[in-house]
Amino acid sequence: MIRSTAAFTLATALATGLATAPVQAFDLTAMSPEERAAFQLEVRAYLMENPQVIMDAVAVLEQRQAEAQVATDSELVKVNAADLFEDKASWVGGNLEGDITMVEFVDYRCGYCRKAHDEVAELLKSDGNIKLIVKELPILGDASVISSRFAIATRIVAGDDAYKAVSDVMIKLKSGVEPAVLEAIATKLNLDSQAILAKMNSDEVSAIIGENRQLAARLNISGTPTFIMQDQVLRGYMPLDNMQSIVASLRDQ
Repeated sequence: MIRSTAAFTLATALATGLATAPVQAFDLTAMSPEERAAFQLEVRAYLMENPQVIMDAVAVLEQRQAEAQVATDSELVKVNAADLFEDKASWVGGNLEGDITMVEFVDYRCGYCRKAHDEVAELLKSDGNIKLIVKELPILGDASVISSRFAIATRIVAGDDAYKAVSDVMIKLKSGVEPAVLEAIATKLNLDSQAILAKMNSDEVSAIIGENRQLAARLNISGTPTFIMQDQVLRGYMPLDNMQSIVASLRDQ
């Protein structure tokens, strides 16, 4: 989509006389209508004979856009660092003294979050030096919100270990999230189901979800999973080997 859009934009600019280009020695505005028409035909003929020129220019444009996005993301992470890395309301796992900190925005009903779950766990296990911060970002409807409320309420009522156990169940849960289902999950994990269910709709839980949504908006995050690794924002699912490569590159900096 990005490539085709950029190509269309570039081709349009060229075919209409390169009106936006910074021309000094060649003044298009001084052309007569006949000269302009002839020039446009020449440009079109050249591009038809050398279509790779457009794709080469698009590649340069995309590279520049990617570099600009990285710079923007880095600044956004810097501005929001306290909320990302020092938030006391988020679960923290992995190596708490790790040299790499990774933040994951997750929605339990997100298929790609579910796909990434085991790979993130394997990354933490195989590396051993990564700190993980999980931020609940329910964006896929009521079931997502209920799932996040249940997990957050569990952490408030029963602590981090209970949250991790519930989180591992919810990310793989294929059934609905009716109260009876949640009560059964809590009971199976030897948790106080009634206390957790009573906490789910509290202002405290609502505030945590609201703050995570506001933080995501400030970071231009609109989907899950999204990962923050140090100062990089990585949007979307990544296989394990990609995450390992990014971690390695961060350590080489």
